[in-house]
Amino acid sequence: MDIPGLTIDGAVARITLRRPGQANRLEPDDLAAIAAHIETVNARPEVLVLVLQAQGKYFSSGYDIGRIGASRHVAFDEVVNAMEDARPVTLALLQGSVYGGATDFALACDFRLGAQGIDMFMPAARLGLHFYQRGLERYVSRLGLDNAKRLFLTAERIDAQEMKAIGFLTHLVPATELAAAAQGLAGTLAAMAPIALIGMKKHLNRIARGTLDEGELRGDMVRAAESADLREGQRAWAEKRPPRFTGT
Repeated sequence: MDIPGLTIDGAVARITLRRPGQANRLEPDDLAAIAAHIETVNARPEVLVLVLQAQGKYFSSGYDIGRIGASRHVAFDEVVNAMEDARPVTLALLQGSVYGGATDFALACDFRLGAQGIDMFMPAARLGLHFYQRGLERYVSRLGLDNAKRLFLTAERIDAQEMKAIGFLTHLVPATELAAAAQGLAGTLAAMAPIALIGMKKHLNRIARGTLDEGELRGDMVRAAESADLREGQRAWAEKRPPRFTGT
């Protein structure tokens, strides 16, 4: 099967794009599979980290241009928004270049790790395509207005160093070190206190979008303050040992 696959290993889940022969171009069936995988992961409270990765030379060339404007069961923007709203902390692992709508899939993730030598571009204006609201918002909130205009309005191709400089990549490493860097970051995140980790990820994203629910934030703060994990974290700090969190 060439639709995206899902694997879960303890606290870390991985969605893998599997169309390397087509530069991991995204088809309607791929969107449906990704949406279903996100739902599965959201329902597994033990999963704290979700990695979006790909096989082959390219991360993804984006949505199939020939299908733009055609009817489909799952809307592209809804799936990307679901990635941003996913319960676990999300990592996009960019072993290869990323183009078009796939750039927004990467931006929807909390961390974006890239290999030296990759590049990106957003050809919407060149295609006559007007991008959707939350995609525009992600570009502005993560990259700043000037960089969002530069990428959307000129369709300029930028290299990995520039991707890191403008904030598209949170990490830039040699290709040979990318898998280890991703594994290390996933391990670091998975070792955190789940209630605080998941709660702060959610509220930071809402703050960035201007949709913070202050009542829900206060509720999550109280839940963390009353948790056994906070007491365990305090003991571990005092005893100079790694904490053993349970998510309670």
